[in-house]
Amino acid sequence: MYKFPLDKHKIILYNYKINCLSSSDSLRHQVRVTKMINVAVVGFGVVGSGVVELLDKNNRLFSKKLGQDISCKYILDIRKFPDSPYASKFVSDFSVIENDPEINIVVETVGGATFAYEYTKRALSAGKHVVTSNKELVAKHAPELLALARQNKVCYLFEASVGGGIPIINPMYHCLAANELNKIVGIMNGTTNYILTKMIKEGVSFDSALKQAQLLGYAEKDPSADIDGIDTGRKICILASLAFGRHIYPENVMTKGIRGISLEDIYEADRQGMVVKLLGYAEKKDDGCVDIFVSPCAIPKDHPLANIEDVFNGITVTGDAIGDCTFYGKGAGKMPTASAVGADIIDCIKGTEKSSLYWVDADNSEFVRSFDDLDLHYFKNDIVLLKE
Repeated sequence: MYKFPLDKHKIILYNYKINCLSSSDSLRHQVRVTKMINVAVVGFGVVGSGVVELLDKNNRLFSKKLGQDISCKYILDIRKFPDSPYASKFVSDFSVIENDPEINIVVETVGGATFAYEYTKRALSAGKHVVTSNKELVAKHAPELLALARQNKVCYLFEASVGGGIPIINPMYHCLAANELNKIVGIMNGTTNYILTKMIKEGVSFDSALKQAQLLGYAEKDPSADIDGIDTGRKICILASLAFGRHIYPENVMTKGIRGISLEDIYEADRQGMVVKLLGYAEKKDDGCVDIFVSPCAIPKDHPLANIEDVFNGITVTGDAIGDCTFYGKGAGKMPTASAVGADIIDCIKGTEKSSLYWVDADNSEFVRSFDDLDLHYFKNDIVLLKE
């Protein structure tokens, strides 16, 4: 048998190279796995504080899902919170966040469309992912911000902007991707649903039910955005834009609230086997136009949304393959909303296809049917009759 000559020096050198490569690969893997993900939360109100608490409480869970450690590095708020366990994280200048290369994700929970708009644009332009619960900002500026995110190869995600803790945007965009979506109808505001539930179940007046909602923290001191349908209008615009691919602005949507709903209306609906709900409605018709509105609606008691009560929300999406699919859960609240924000944080870092979330701005609003041309049937006064 032939024996290869052995050169122990070559063997030692060869083993050394192998060991070095193994050590190097191991180190490189370790650096990649343990690199810290840093989050900055803008606004320490109900939602913002919930996000910080969730990142802290479920930190191990986040890290396990990401394969990397994660931490909230900054909290931006003009108010002082000296007694907060997170007091050392507070900053008052957004440029600290903007110019810190270690910040991967900015969570915007400040609300409105002024400072939030500025901060979001600056964060995206700086190459940072942005996650938000701000439905006003998304409804008003989504096309611009989605385009800016795509330009900078980052994510702009807003699952929490519509259903609070209810997953709706991701399921529509991914789980129902094989469907032509043609209709969305839903209870999208917990405050108004609570008020109407009290009127239906307990026979209390609108004013009394509103006061109860305010005492429980379900309604703001100024409840206009909720009871006048503005909040629902923003949410149905976001979902309709996602479903139909072109942005629909709230000012082009017929919007009516529940201020004028009386107990007489509630009782009359009950006598006819119906209940009154504030619904957002959007449907793409055969002519390509979109019928979209927000209004109190009388729906049959066997309708999928009829028994959704109190502060719960429910949204039914109709696709050509799946038919009707209803999403149900708590549409607001500190931790349910933080849950949706947290899921978006994970999606940003894991680099899922959700980063391609996108729709275009509309050249005009002609594809949205005008208020006067909507073919609506009315149950009573301003209450639309929906039988299906």
